[in-house]
Amino acid sequence: MQSAINKLRERRRDGEEGFTLIELMVVVLIIAILLAIAIPTFLGARKRAQDRAAQSSLRNALTAAKTMYTDSSTYAAADESATGLITVEPSLSYVAAATASTGPKIVSVKATADTWVGAAKSDAGTCFSIKETVNGGTTFAKDATACTGDQAANTATNYSGAW
Repeated sequence: MQSAINKLRERRRDGEEGFTLIELMVVVLIIAILLAIAIPTFLGARKRAQDRAAQSSLRNALTAAKTMYTDSSTYAAADESATGLITVEPSLSYVAAATASTGPKIVSVKATADTWVGAAKSDAGTCFSIKETVNGGTTFAKDATACTGDQAANTATNYSGAW
């Protein structure tokens, strides 16, 4: 019996079992290359998703403002007050035009009789603005500075057709 165990041990020692160091290093290198490709792609997708959340909030706020305009033929009531946008779109928080948006669900609004402006800051740090005028239609802007309704209303030259 002792000799059978010794023979088995010798066979295991002589056989090539397991991976060599070079084989393991090749596997680690392949994994590192895949990670180097995947991480920037993931981070870019994350930033785009954060930006889209702010843009979606602004579109929802604009829809609420248009609903209020349809009822009263003025945007003046589509503001941050308790009787304003919160009654039509309660999933968002609204702040006065001089107050900066601090997140995608917080919309800084400025409303006059014929113009409505909203600004929201994405979690990625970009400020998006949307402006609706009775005669001019809807325009969009993207900026990296302070994200207030006042600023969005004053930078009308930065507006373009889409984000």
